[in-house]
Amino acid sequence: MPNAKIDNRDWSALTLGERIRQIEVEGFVVLPDLLDAAHIARLKNEANELPLTAVDYSPHQKGSPGIQFRGGEITELIAHPPMIAFLRALFGDEIIMMSYGFARSEPGHPGISLHADGQHWGSKIFGFEGSCPSLVRVLYYLDDLTAEVSPFRVVPRSHISLHADANPYLRYESHPEEVMVPVKAGGAVLINHRVFHGNFPNIGDRARDMLAIAYRPGWAGPMQPVAEWDPADLARLSPEVRALCGDRSKRRWMFDGGNKPKGMALQAPGIDPSRWDRR
Repeated sequence: MPNAKIDNRDWSALTLGERIRQIEVEGFVVLPDLLDAAHIARLKNEANELPLTAVDYSPHQKGSPGIQFRGGEITELIAHPPMIAFLRALFGDEIIMMSYGFARSEPGHPGISLHADGQHWGSKIFGFEGSCPSLVRVLYYLDDLTAEVSPFRVVPRSHISLHADANPYLRYESHPEEVMVPVKAGGAVLINHRVFHGNFPNIGDRARDMLAIAYRPGWAGPMQPVAEWDPADLARLSPEVRALCGDRSKRRWMFDGGNKPKGMALQAPGIDPSRWDRR
């Protein structure tokens, strides 16, 4: 394993403002203790029924995309109250769920290369979902992340670099300043989709399961339209989940906006420099 710096701080001690600062500036934040043991067990039971497909680079990394309408605890997790409360504070806008998938890293998994999910002109891997100007991916871990079992890896602040090395279409085998982030089962890592991240190899003796849900603010639609949700699928959702499954192509922009539009606001708390002081 690389000699990466380990960020094992007490994430529960962060205030709301500190959590917002962490993801805005560093590109990631950990929200611990979101799921109790019983909730984790129910999710794992459902996840064990998912059809899994191995990725092209390893038979030990498997996944199941597009699970948002699977039903049960997996679908209800989309509207998990403590997560949605934080996203509302972070986005200050309508929340739209863009994608949902499951991933299992088994012993022998070689690790995921450092990459960015946000690619402004779309890509074969991420489609046009990755072209959203603002998006947060929530990674719920159903097993403990340890140094041996595919811990999260990230290059902090890489999402705010203006250098050519920050081209989001690039990938890196490793980085001398990458950080390893252990997380207890039931916690989640939230990432800005422009930050370079991945995971380390699984050299342990057990698998690691993860549920990954992508959300964005309502204004930040993709560059090109993406597939709409099936109305029949939406009709089966609880009201709480359905409220988060809006038009994935929706965006709000003002191409013809003038220099002095009428009714300009005098306040904008979301860009207050003091927003990081919130308790």
